[in-house]
Formats: sequence, C-alpha cells, structure tokens
Amino acid sequence: MDGNKDESERCISLAIKYSKQGDREKALKFLHKAERLYPTQKAKDLIESFQCEMNGTGENENETEPTNTEGVRQRKGSQSRVKEEKKEPEKKEIEYTKENLEAVKRIKKVKCYYEILNVEKDATENDLKKAYRKLALQMHPDKNKAPGATEAFKAIGKAFAVLSDADKRRKYDVHGPEEESNQQNHQQYYETEVSPEELFNMFFGGGFPTNNLYRTHRDNVYRHHHHHHNRNAYHFQRQENVSNDASYTLLLQLAPILLLVFLSVLSSFLVGEPLYSLQQSDKHPISRKTSNLNVPYFLKKDYQMESRAELRRIERQVEEEYISNLRNSCWRERSYKENMLWKARNYADARLYDKASKMETPSCDRLQEIYA
Repeated sequence: MDGNKDESERCISLAIKYSKQGDREKALKFLHKAERLYPTQKAKDLIESFQCEMNGTGENENETEPTNTEGVRQRKGSQSRVKEEKKEPEKKEIEYTKENLEAVKRIKKVKCYYEILNVEKDATENDLKKAYRKLALQMHPDKNKAPGATEAFKAIGKAFAVLSDADKRRKYDVHGPEEESNQQNHQQYYETEVSPEELFNMFFGGGFPTNNLYRTHRDNVYRHHHHHHNRNAYHFQRQENVSNDASYTLLLQLAPILLLVFLSVLSSFLVGEPLYSLQQSDKHPISRKTSNLNVPYFLKKDYQMESRAELRRIERQVEEEYISNLRNSCWRERSYKENMLWKARNYADARLYDKASKMETPSCDRLQEIYA
C-alpha cells in the first residue's frame, strides 16, 4: 500500500503540473489514476474543481451558439432536425376530397332513412339496392377517409336493412324516425343483428341474399333470446352423456366378474358329484381308509368299484388332498403361534409368551409323522 501511495502522490503532482499548462483533460486522467492507486481527499477535491471549471467553460461556449426564435439554445447538429420537424406537417396530404366530406355531412345531417339513401318513399327493391351500392362504395372507410365516414357507412347499412324488409319498412312508414328511440328499446326493426360490414360483404361478395338475410336475422334474434335455455339444455345433455359413459364403463369392469360367476354356476350343473369326500355326508356315506396313510374318506353311496387300479387312483388323490390340507393348516398354526410370540416379546408379557410357547400345532405334527 505504501508503494501505491507514493505513486498516487506522483500522479497528483503531474496533474497539477498539466493543469498549470492548461491541459485539464490530461490532469484529470492522472487524478483518476491516483484515485485508483490510493484514494485521497486531495485527489477528490482536485477532480471536482477541474470538472467544475471545465463545465463552466462548456456553458460559456454554448451561449455563443445560435438559438431558435423562442430563445432556446440549439446545437448546430439539432438545427437541421428542427427544420425537418417543421417541414413534416407540410408533407401530410389530405386523404379525402371535398366531395367525400360533403357527402358525409349530408348523411349525418338527415335522420330519415329515405333521405339517407337518397330515394323516394315509393322506391322499389331494385332502387334501394342501386342506392345502397352507390353510397356503400362511396362511404366505405377503406375508400373514404373523411371524418365521420364510418358513422355514415353504418347509417347507410342501417337504413337499407330497414327499408329492404317489407315488415320493417311498413312499421317505419307508420312511426317514422321520431319513434326510433322507443323502438330500439324493444329491439324491433331499427336494430339488426347484421353489422354494416357483414351487409357490405354479403352485397358485394357473391350475390346479395334477399330473403336469407332477414331469415338469418330472425334466427339470430331467436338464438339471442333462447341462448341461456340452449346452454342449459347442452349442459344437461352433456351430463347425461357422461352418465351413460360412466355406466357403460362400469359394466365393462364388472364383465369379467359376471362371467366367472356365470361359469361357476354353469359348471355346477354340468359337472357331477365327486366320487369321494374327506367329510361324511348324505351323498358320501360309505366310509373307507387309504391303505398307505390310513386317511379316512367317504365314497358315494352308488359307487361301484370296477377294478383295484381305480381304487388305488382314488386313494392316491385322497392322500394328496389330505396332505395339501395339512400343509395349509400347518402354515396357519405356525403363523398364529409366531404372531403370539412376537406380541408377547413386544409388550414384555411373560404370561402371554409362556402360553404362546406351549401352543400346539397338530397339523405340523401330523406332517412330521407322515414324512418321518
């Protein structure tokens, strides 16, 4: 740090030297270097002093630069931009003609639909179409940029929609434009579900549907009044479909179980009674014992032995079933005994442990006798 301090003081000395010579930029360069090597208050004061002097000089120079008519100082480079900004409004061209503006004012001034379309009250449907075609092309916002052209275009479409419908035109001739506000509240014939743009597209985009237009309007009004009802009906139908799908899915899941039950019931009718049983019953009253393990079993009362080989086969099946039953019983006896011993150890119950240790397993004992 001492080496940096010495180097910093040397940079401050050089800065003072260059400052006396009038080279403030070089002096500031050495002062900033001194600050990086070893920050001192002296270097900071000199930097602030030199910067203030340089800013004051810059302001004096700017005072001599030309100003605009409002007294605001402008740099030389900004004078050309000011001139360009002044010239920009002059480059804007008017995008509509005087005839366009007069036509818009005429339509906005009148309220009568006949006057808007510039037709007589006894005008035919063809006269209405010709008048609408001419005015719609003239007032379309894409072609007429005059102020108010959009409102005039909507007024033309509204007037044609009313006068081209016989029922609406008859009501309009009776009530006139002064009853328009009252009729609008009831959504009768002054308001239409077809927008001016849709009317224009239908008229110029592939033939004008004279009858379908008003049928579509009535259908739209019907859908407007019954939208809530239709939406509820849709949700009810959707819930019903979901319920039907859930019932069908449940039936598919239960199908395997129902099939097994059906097969078991069917097998009980198709398969006859077994020849033997390990338990005595009315159907198996004849008592016998196997010749090998002396296992008791019971035969059907109407059984007639055909040969000794058949009897040995029956006794072999009896002994296999008997040993299988013993194994299952032995497994249950040992599991119960082990559970009792574990419970006794877990609760430190000596009495329970002694009882579990003395618990007998007759099936296991019998198996040991057979395999001994």
